Amino acid sequence: MRRNFIIAIVWIALAMSGALLNTSLNDRLTTSLTIPNSESAKAQSLLTSHFADNPEGSFFLFYVFKNATPAELREMKSKVARAVASIPHAQINDSRALGGILFTQVGSSDDLATASLSTEKLRKALISAGLPGVLVTGPPAIKHDVTPVMADDLRRGELVALGVAALLLLFILGLSWATLIPLIFALINITATIAVIYLVSLVFTMVLYIPNIVALIGLGLAIDYSLLYIHRIRTELSEQKRFEDACSVAKETAGRTIRISALSVSIGLATLLFVPVPFIRSLGLAGLVVPLLSALSAHTLLPVLIKIAGEHGMRPWKFSGVLHSREPLNNFFARCARISIRYPKAIAISSLGLIAILAFSIQSLVVTPSALTQLPSNLESARALALVTDSAGDGVITPHEIVIDLGSPNLARRENSQIALKAFVSRLSAIPGVFAVASDSTPAFIDARERYIRLFVVGQSEIGSAAANQLMENVRSAMSSNSFPSGTHLYLGGTPAQGADFLNALARTFPILIVAAVIAIFLALRRFLHSSVLSIKAILLDLLSLIATIGTLVFVTKYHVAHHIFGVYDFPRIEAWVIVFFIAILFGLSMDYEIFIVSRIREAWLKGRTNDEAIIEGIAHTGGVVTSAAFILIGAMSGFIWGHFVGLQQLGLGLALGILIDASIIRLFLLPSVMALLGKWNWQSKNK
Repeated sequence: MRRNFIIAIVWIALAMSGALLNTSLNDRLTTSLTIPNSESAKAQSLLTSHFADNPEGSFFLFYVFKNATPAELREMKSKVARAVASIPHAQINDSRALGGILFTQVGSSDDLATASLSTEKLRKALISAGLPGVLVTGPPAIKHDVTPVMADDLRRGELVALGVAALLLLFILGLSWATLIPLIFALINITATIAVIYLVSLVFTMVLYIPNIVALIGLGLAIDYSLLYIHRIRTELSEQKRFEDACSVAKETAGRTIRISALSVSIGLATLLFVPVPFIRSLGLAGLVVPLLSALSAHTLLPVLIKIAGEHGMRPWKFSGVLHSREPLNNFFARCARISIRYPKAIAISSLGLIAILAFSIQSLVVTPSALTQLPSNLESARALALVTDSAGDGVITPHEIVIDLGSPNLARRENSQIALKAFVSRLSAIPGVFAVASDSTPAFIDARERYIRLFVVGQSEIGSAAANQLMENVRSAMSSNSFPSGTHLYLGGTPAQGADFLNALARTFPILIVAAVIAIFLALRRFLHSSVLSIKAILLDLLSLIATIGTLVFVTKYHVAHHIFGVYDFPRIEAWVIVFFIAILFGLSMDYEIFIVSRIREAWLKGRTNDEAIIEGIAHTGGVVTSAAFILIGAMSGFIWGHFVGLQQLGLGLALGILIDASIIRLFLLPSVMALLGKWNWQSKNK
């Protein structure tokens, strides 16, 4: 507060930098699911180095024709080749007619960002070549098409979230300048975070969803922290304390709570940094920046904004808001706490029963590495995918790619290699669920040194489905027994194999990291709360909240409830990254609410209140803050839910459900009833 001008200038400069860098950040984002050192990564490395084929730079062209003669088909292919020739570093890897559709795969050594810039040029070149009906898709075209849609979703989501937050803050804090502080604080905090994320993207791979996640989760956390801080100042002012003293108390109490809250959220997200998947690590990095920067700004920028508003700005005018109460120990939350204390066993058993019902569907959880077919239907890249999947099956857009390394140059065209290749192709073609196997003697299939051969195995089922997974296992089985010369190695690449390696890496490492995070959070809580019992109880309640939320999300996904009620996605499987990131962020947010409430209960107990009195006083003073913050966060998540992308819709809906369950069943009823049952055990590790 003494250096408020300097602090304000630094934060404004950082926020302006974020606003300027926001557009540039989009050019650095990717959708890659590559797993370093996996079989699919090795296959891709060979494809890139020997066939100049980078999957993130590959286009797929689809052209519908009717009754074309062989000569007309050759002319179509020639026109496509002329158009492709206008794109730097691009070459045709495969071109063939399948069921009235001319399919062309265009490989490129460019990365995703560079290749996406060629999308419009390729489309115009195809029109100039006399093929206006060609539909262009593939990762570069998808990125080119979805980036403006995601930007629109982000702007609309921010406007909706800010509008909802403004109305709720007015309802909560009443007519005062204090109502504007959380919004100003959140806007500066979000744009400053974007600046930091851009710097991180210069070193680490960052995924396409990062700006949306940073903006909406950053908004929720910033409002959470500022609401807690402002409410504490108002509480102190209502007790006739000087403004400076009220700010000092808020700094010591709310500030301490914010620090441990940010630490808990950060620990949960930091676990993602140890997952050997760049996609997940980037989510962890971005998520980690949000709470850390929010806590830093809450201890620097927020006090400056409060000082600018002054005591007059903190006090409500005419309408004081629902959080203001002359008798807080008789408010709704205090009455709920008294009921839980009066009937602790009944409330605890009822709450656990309801959680069990909500969690029941978790046994039906099915994850998928991606939901590629669930793009907005008005995009050209999405229409192309729909065209080919409707006629040939969903697996056509995610073929398996097999790289055959014969061990030495000049072997690929030899008779024994070709005989073995024909037998291998025949065996692959006989596998149930295979639509086609693409093989040829052109440079697209045999490298210049004639050491490497590649094949495309096109399935009929969508990536992540049981049928697609079974097909991949059958392909691997066929690869393990072949008649190629001694010293030959086969590698399975392509999107399905990459997705399987992605899921395997998560299944192998994430559970271990969750255990490590729980231990780290326990140690942090133990130091903060000075009670092992309270720390264990907090973690168990968080885990119950997670299980109930995942079960509920699975139910509304599997039975299409979200589609029927909200009119959003209709996709029965949950994207794997959503579950991982959802667990990390919701665990932290749930711990937020736990810390907000228990820290105030502990404060009352240290003042000499009995266990029951401390519970009532703590919940009476923080229940409204937690519930208000929860509704604001749910409003922020609506920006995800009504967007256009399944992964973000699932993340938003899951977080909204989790916040609702946590702020109601867990914090309002289960927490006080359990603490009432524990009695003196709550405080066994700490003497007055």
